[in-house]
Amino acid sequence: MFNIKEIISVTLILFSVIDVVGSLPVLIDLRKKVGKIESEQATVISGVLMVSFLFVGERILNLFGVDVASFAIAGALIIFLIGLEMILGRTIFKSEVSAGGATHIVPIAFPLIAGAGTLTTIISLRAEYQTANIIVGIVINLILIYAVLKSSEWLETRLGPGGLDVLRKIFGIILLAISIKLFKTNLIAGF
Repeated sequence: MFNIKEIISVTLILFSVIDVVGSLPVLIDLRKKVGKIESEQATVISGVLMVSFLFVGERILNLFGVDVASFAIAGALIIFLIGLEMILGRTIFKSEVSAGGATHIVPIAFPLIAGAGTLTTIISLRAEYQTANIIVGIVINLILIYAVLKSSEWLETRLGPGGLDVLRKIFGIILLAISIKLFKTNLIAGF
């Protein structure tokens, strides 16, 4: 049932697509805006989204009359705006803090962690790998995501303000490039 080679492949593919380390400047930016990142909540919700999408993703999208390409394009637009925020230093997304503390399922759990790229990758992995191995790969990624979310403040102090600013701009450009690639690929796939 469990295949180590499949688990490693799925884990590496998802780790590349999720790119939680590359999202560090975005996470630090968000923490500064809202005061605190709810690491446990963001990780659990990301996991629920990924596992749910593994089993019912295409059916949910079909229920709303949305194809995978359209879903990916919507995610690409959100990623594009986040990249613009990072490069220009302007706030596009307003942070909403509830009375109970910081709540930011959007944009951390979706689209940064369990975004259109991750969810569409999970759908495509299902065609090649056993479901149990995909779930193990998702769980391993969730552990890594939690570790990065929990240590974002520590990593920020190690990098310093100058290092963070440089990282923020670089990863802003990378996010723009990823969003344009997602947009372009799925726009063509939509026709």
